[in-house]
This record gives sequence, structure tokens and C-alpha cells, in this order.
Amino acid sequence: MIWTLSQVALGGAIGAVARFATVSGVARLAGIDFPFGTMAVNVLGSFVMGALWIWLDMQGLTRLAPLLMAGLLGGFTTFSAFSLDTLRLWESGAAWSAAGYAAGSVVLSIAALVAGATLIRGMAA
Repeated sequence: MIWTLSQVALGGAIGAVARFATVSGVARLAGIDFPFGTMAVNVLGSFVMGALWIWLDMQGLTRLAPLLMAGLLGGFTTFSAFSLDTLRLWESGAAWSAAGYAAGSVVLSIAALVAGATLIRGMAA
């Protein structure tokens, strides 16, 4: 059990650093007051999660799931930050932006997960 927890911790540390770098970089590039960086991280993380889930299973490497899925991608994706960003938009009076951001993040993230899983399944066929 300690080995599994160590994998999650290591992956989580790497994922959190990658998330911070991505969100900060996108925020600087966008130059507007909308959480595009957080949305990008959630969509990209969901795509990779879908692809990795299938690939690890196909390769018989599910033992790496704690490191890569729970740790790395769990640290990288930011649904807690997503929730806070939504609340901040709502409380600032930007109700339509909050609703669009929430709906867009959820729909695009699920679509990206399906796309990642479908890509890997198609490559294996």
C-alpha cells in the first residue's frame, strides 16, 4: 500500500506543477478575465485520461494507474479549481459566463475523454 500511495504522491506533484505552469501560461496569453487555462487543463486532462485508461488496459500496465491516472492526471486536472472559477464568475455578476464556462468545461471534458478512448481503441483495431 505504501508503494501505491508513493506513486500517487509523485504523480500528483508532477501533475500539480504541470497544471500550474499550463494555467499560468494560458492566462498570460489570453489576456482576458476568463479561466481559459483551467478549462484547457480539464479538457486536455480528460482526453489523456480516456486514452491512457484504454492504453494501460490494452498493454497490461494497469499497475501504473495510481502513478499516471490518480497521481499525474489527478494533480493536473482541476475540477476543484473549476468549481471555484465558476463561483467567482457567478459572484462577480457574470452569470452567463459562469453558466457557459461550467457547461463548456463539462461537455468538452467528457467529449475529450471519449475522443481519447476512441483514438486508442481505433489505433489497436
